[in-house]
Amino acid sequence: MMEKTDKRDRAELFRTRLQEAMRDRAMSQSALARAVGVDRSTLSQLLKDTGARLPNAQVVGECATCLGVSSDWLLGLTDLPETAADVLANTLALTEAPRALVDEQIFDWHKEAAGYKIRHVPASLPDMLKTRAMLEWEYTPHLGRSTEQAIGASEDRLKWMRGTQSDYEIALPIFEIESCARGEGYYGDLPSEIRAEQLAYLHQITGQLYPRLRLYFYDARRLYSAPITVFGPLLAVLYVGRNYMAFRDTERVQVLTAHFDSLVREAHVSARDVPGYLKTLQG
Repeated sequence: MMEKTDKRDRAELFRTRLQEAMRDRAMSQSALARAVGVDRSTLSQLLKDTGARLPNAQVVGECATCLGVSSDWLLGLTDLPETAADVLANTLALTEAPRALVDEQIFDWHKEAAGYKIRHVPASLPDMLKTRAMLEWEYTPHLGRSTEQAIGASEDRLKWMRGTQSDYEIALPIFEIESCARGEGYYGDLPSEIRAEQLAYLHQITGQLYPRLRLYFYDARRLYSAPITVFGPLLAVLYVGRNYMAFRDTERVQVLTAHFDSLVREAHVSARDVPGYLKTLQG
């Protein structure tokens, strides 16, 4: 239950915050009074009054709008001075997700989170764990002649990502790796030699980079996840096809972190068992 605030305390907080907002924006009483549409004497009395009197909602709203703060903040209902629109703009961003390998935006987020644990649910096999032949098969239809250039640039970024002090946890639905191994679904026209090379490379690199890189396979029949990446406590990014939805507010980052951790806890194949499991898929 929300604790009730004494009327005098709320009125005093309103006066304090109104003066603070005026000072931050270098706005005089006269200027604010004109902008709000009240007499200067009315505003002056409001600021000097020591009682429990608060202005009506119209005046509070006009003051908040003129000063670029929220009415809730002026009234002590929140500690965030930003308006709801500003809070949303600062905590949620929608950016383009080009059909490429490690695009510049993703790379910038990795650099920002260097040293933090990065949790990742990829849309397919993770790009940072693919062979060059796999990348060429997957991206040439979309990138055409620029595929080689894109792969070259991405390899440098992937090398940097592997060399940071960040720990990586990657959770992948088990049907994804099994479909790749069998040449089914998305991987139906992937040549068998590329599939075999990809499995061998996964087996090698997950063993080499463990425990700094931990790969888990979860059962998508029991658990579902959209493609997401959680960059430590800083940022959580949801991949929705042509765009990334990036959240920076603590609550949503924590919710998506907890979601990822549930995939790890319920993993059908744990990180320790991945090399052996991949060996069985190789046949």
